[in-house]
Amino acid sequence: MFERPRNGERAVVVHVDLPGLEFAEEIVELRELAVSAGAFPVAVLTARRHAPDAKFFLGAGKARELCECVAANDAEVVIFNHALTPAQERNLERLLGHRVLDRVTLILDIFAQRASTFEGKLQVELAQLRHLSTRLIRGWSHLERQKGGIGLRGPGEKQLETDRRLINDRIRQIERRLEKVRTRRELSRRARKRTATPVVSLIGYTNAGKSTLFNALTGANVQAQDRLFETLDPTLRRVGIETIGEIILADTVGFINHLPHELVAAFRATLEEMRNAELLLHVIDASAADGQAKREQVNRVLADIGADSVPQIEVFNKIDLLGNGGNGTRGDASAAVVDKPRPSRPPRVRLSARTGAGVDSLLKAVDAHFAAGLVRRRVRVPVGDPRLRARLFELGTVLEEQIGENGDALMEIIIGPASFRRLCRSEGLENLPIAKAPGA
Repeated sequence: MFERPRNGERAVVVHVDLPGLEFAEEIVELRELAVSAGAFPVAVLTARRHAPDAKFFLGAGKARELCECVAANDAEVVIFNHALTPAQERNLERLLGHRVLDRVTLILDIFAQRASTFEGKLQVELAQLRHLSTRLIRGWSHLERQKGGIGLRGPGEKQLETDRRLINDRIRQIERRLEKVRTRRELSRRARKRTATPVVSLIGYTNAGKSTLFNALTGANVQAQDRLFETLDPTLRRVGIETIGEIILADTVGFINHLPHELVAAFRATLEEMRNAELLLHVIDASAADGQAKREQVNRVLADIGADSVPQIEVFNKIDLLGNGGNGTRGDASAAVVDKPRPSRPPRVRLSARTGAGVDSLLKAVDAHFAAGLVRRRVRVPVGDPRLRARLFELGTVLEEQIGENGDALMEIIIGPASFRRLCRSEGLENLPIAKAPGA
């Protein structure tokens, strides 16, 4: 057996060019993932195959070349940009004498480092255990059946059954705890619906600048660094906009290509915030060469979790890096514009969250989205119904109020259609004189 280093790993990263993968972009992202996990890439080994090799994923010749590369660079860990089978991972570790990580394990490790809340830690542990349960091997050699006399016989292969039972017990325990968290989250959603406060979620590929934009919109101080998966736990803040008052803005975990299924399953409760939002702000790195592919990947994940029907505004961030053809120099702030929506695509806003250029345009676009669906009415509230009058003021829907000679309140209100229907049901609003307000 070999000792597995715990920190400061010198890593050789391996990418196999398979059909359907973007070769250059995949290598860049792999290096970023390795650095985000705390590794130090010292070499990159690439290969080209039509299909993975059953034994080593690489061919036998490339596997020998990998051995020489690891030895020449004094590497401590080997990272593959692909999902390896348990057998492939085991065969490579035996051949190399060093730890081998696949893409799934690497991303899970990054998530484990980033999780800070109780819910986030539970979700990451659940994903890790589900992944581990498929890769159990005989790691406890001292429990194997051995030749000899009394006291030298172990339980042998039953150790695997014990490991599986312990893992399954822990998975069930975590799932029960997460169910309680989901219940509390659902209660919070219901409370927001009662107050008719719209929820807007920031989504996008990891490292597109969502947290920087979140800070620019809310004045919060969420950690924002140029690292993959810097934000893991969702953060919610209230933001005031002109027409409808307050919205709740949610900063969520970023997506990535080939997102592990274990993570999608474990983070389903968090991802439901996107599905239940009234609007998604899809943040896209305008300076990225593969921005279109990343945008499509995010939309695929949204379809997987049932959030593809939620309205979107596409936010092209980092326009300050687009000067002179996107060579990294600062761009003109006048490029921060709102593109008119087309039938085939959602509205688009171009901005720089870092410099603040175009942030006001985004707020106006959000305001216009919600204003388009608002109901504007004049309601006469009898003097004997102060409860309804107080409720309308509580919802922040009153634009103007005039008190008649008999004490009745003639109120001009602007409100979302769903909230208007709820008021009609709960407060008997449909029984009162209602007329369209001017401009409605």
